[in-house]
Amino acid sequence: MSIELIEGSVCAAKGFRAGGIHCGIRKNKIKKDLALIVSDVPATAAAVYTTNLVKGAPLTVTKKHLQNGVAQAVICNSGNANTCNANGVEVAEEMSALVAAAVGVKQEDVIVASTGVIGQPLDITPIKEGLVPLTASLEASLAGGRAAAEAIITTDTIAKEVAVEFTVGGKTCHLGGIAKGSGMIHPNMATMLVFMTTDVKISAEMLQKALSGDITHTFNMVSIDGDTSTNDMVTVMANGLAGNEEITAEGKDFSTFMKALNTVSIQLCRMLAGDGEGATKLLECKVTGADCPDCAKKVAKSVICSSLLKSAMFGADANWGRVLCAIGYSGASVDVGTIDVAFRSAKGEILVCQDGAGVPFSEEKAKEILLEKEIEILVSLGDGPFVATAWGCDLTYDYVKINGDYRT
Repeated sequence: MSIELIEGSVCAAKGFRAGGIHCGIRKNKIKKDLALIVSDVPATAAAVYTTNLVKGAPLTVTKKHLQNGVAQAVICNSGNANTCNANGVEVAEEMSALVAAAVGVKQEDVIVASTGVIGQPLDITPIKEGLVPLTASLEASLAGGRAAAEAIITTDTIAKEVAVEFTVGGKTCHLGGIAKGSGMIHPNMATMLVFMTTDVKISAEMLQKALSGDITHTFNMVSIDGDTSTNDMVTVMANGLAGNEEITAEGKDFSTFMKALNTVSIQLCRMLAGDGEGATKLLECKVTGADCPDCAKKVAKSVICSSLLKSAMFGADANWGRVLCAIGYSGASVDVGTIDVAFRSAKGEILVCQDGAGVPFSEEKAKEILLEKEIEILVSLGDGPFVATAWGCDLTYDYVKINGDYRT
C-alpha cells in the first residue's frame, strides 16, 4: 500500500483542468479571486459541510446539486462569502449556470463555493465577465492547479496544494487537493474550503463513506481560533479515468484509497494550521495511551485550542501547566496521576511533566526547542491503546491586527 507524495494538486489526476484569475471581486488587482476546476467527464462526488447554523448560500446550492452524487466542475470565488444575503441562493445558482454554459456541463453538476466577508451582496457582474478568460485559462497542469489554489485564498499567506500517486487494482491512480483557510477555523464535520480530485473509479456511496470517515481524524482536528466558519466545505470528485475496477465495497482497494485520501488530508491540515492568521509556529498535539478514541480526540483538540497554551508557544515558554489545564476541562475521562507531557521539535525533546506532576528540566533547553517553527506537544494519558493528533498554531499579536480591521 505505497502512497507516494508527488508534485501537483487538483490537476495531478487524469482528466482534470483548473485555472484562476482576478475578475474584480477583490479590490487588489494582483490577487486572484475566481477559481474553476473541471473534469473531462462527469465524476462521482462527495462533500461535508460546516455545522454552523448560519450557512453560506453556496453550501445550500451545492448540497442540492450533489444529491445524486455526481459533479463535473467547481467554481469558487474569494473576497465575498455570499452569506446572509437575500439573493444569495440566486447568485450561487447563476454562478453554476454560467459555468455550465462556459464549459458545457450540466448546471446541477457544478459545485459552488465562496469565501470572504460575510453580509455583503455579491455582484455577479465580474464573475459573468470573468468566465470567458477563466475558461480560457484552464490547464491540465501544475500551473493550472496552482492558479486555482491562489484564487481561493483570503488571508492565507501561501497557496496550499498536495498530490499523491498510488496503485489500485494494478492501475496507477492519483489524488490531489487544494485548500484555503487561515482564520475562522474550528470545524465539526467540515472545515475551511478544500477541493480534492482523483481519477480513481469509486461509487458515490463509498466516496462519501471515505470522506466522512477521514475528516474525523484530519480536518476536524484542526483549530486556528475556535470560530467555526459559515462557508466551510470539503469536496471530492472522482472521475474514474484511472481505469481501475470500480470500488463499490470495503476491501483492499478501498483501504488503499482511504490511505491516499488520509495522506492528502493530513498534509493539507498541516499547511492550514501552520498558516493560521498571524501564526509563527505549527503546533501538533499527539495524544497516546487513551482508554477510548473519543477521549484521545477530546484531549488533543482541547490542548490545541487553548488560547493560553497557544500564547505560551508564541513566547517559547514551556508552561506545561496550561497543557494539563486544557486536558482537565476537555470533557475526557482521564486519570491525572498518569499524565506525562513533553515538548519536541527539530532541536530535541524534553519531558516537563510526569504522572501529573512537574519534573526538573532545563528552561534554556526547553526554550531552544520551542523556538522552532514546528512544535510537537506529546501527551501520554496512561496505558490505553487509543491515539489522536490535532493541529493548530500559536496565538500572536498579528492575529488581533488582522482581524481588527478584516472587513474595512
